[in-house]
Amino acid sequence: MTDKTPEAGSEAAIRAYKTILSQVIDQRPSGMRQRLADALGKHRSFVTQISSPAYSIPIPSKHLPAIFSVCHFSPAERDHFLAAYHQAHPGKMSMAAGLRKTRHVSLIVPDFGDDKQNAALDKAVNDFIQKITSITGKGG
Repeated sequence: MTDKTPEAGSEAAIRAYKTILSQVIDQRPSGMRQRLADALGKHRSFVTQISSPAYSIPIPSKHLPAIFSVCHFSPAERDHFLAAYHQAHPGKMSMAAGLRKTRHVSLIVPDFGDDKQNAALDKAVNDFIQKITSITGKGG
């Protein structure tokens, strides 16, 4: 095993931070990938692609606050992840450094008795929150 730091901006650097995310998710209770998919307003396959080091698809920086919040990163895990993320995406450092603190909000919504309708409602709520927070993020 080697402790060699991957080259900045390389696929190895992307794999490094995705390995950290994958390890964090694996240490959490089952269902974490689905909860993350719900929070991001994406399908679970998207979470698989952004959390698996086997895929070279980078994690968009806009998803980092939700990932840290939903996966309950410890401060040490977050620092370790961000160091690797900055190694992989040197130009994104200012965006990641300016991450806003997030919080969880629970809602009670109707159960339609249909998985597709429930998923559509969950997605609509997530999309609405993403749009509202993106608007406020531009002004603040």
